[in-house]
Amino acid sequence: MGRMSASSAAGSGPDPSRASRPPGPFTPLDFQLVLLRRMADHNPGLVEDARHALGTSITDMREANRRWQAMLHARGGRAAVSRYRSVLGPPEASVPRKIGDLECEALLWPVPLWPDLRFEVLLGPNAAVWNEWLVRAPGAPGPALRTLADLTPWSCTVDEAARAFAPARPMEGTAPTRWRLAFTAPDADSGERRRCVAEFTWGLLQRLSFPEG
Repeated sequence: MGRMSASSAAGSGPDPSRASRPPGPFTPLDFQLVLLRRMADHNPGLVEDARHALGTSITDMREANRRWQAMLHARGGRAAVSRYRSVLGPPEASVPRKIGDLECEALLWPVPLWPDLRFEVLLGPNAAVWNEWLVRAPGAPGPALRTLADLTPWSCTVDEAARAFAPARPMEGTAPTRWRLAFTAPDADSGERRRCVAEFTWGLLQRLSFPEG
């Protein structure tokens, strides 16, 4: 899962000296740049490759993030789900979900950078947005997660890691759009189980840390 499809993204890579994209409506391309901007702190090389595949500059990515933050904090701005519909268009699918006794709805949008993922917005009662992150596309095969070696950047989503290495303990994220899971997983060479913390941005794995060193 973790690798983008360059053939599905627009362009084969920009000239670093070229001008940035002209301003215009906020588009699905801009939204992908927002996702990448949050991931750049942990995996700048992967983000740079993805940005080149999209045919965009660093300035484009920063500007997209600036505009997105302005929309989030605008007084009298759109409700969250309306904002996503405005930017991404109609969802590809709407899937019923039950969380405890509550009936919820998951809206799914394609993300060309990651063809086997979808951006999910989970709606609770009264259409309140409960969660926003990347998940596996319905019907797409998930990664084989057996050891620490399988937990590479962009290799899996939060729910996939939690299932593969149960019981996993959710931890407070270090920033908005970030999640952390604590669990144990076997070393690929020795088989010894090690405690680790997996950090995710927009639901996609970014890095591992080991509290015991």
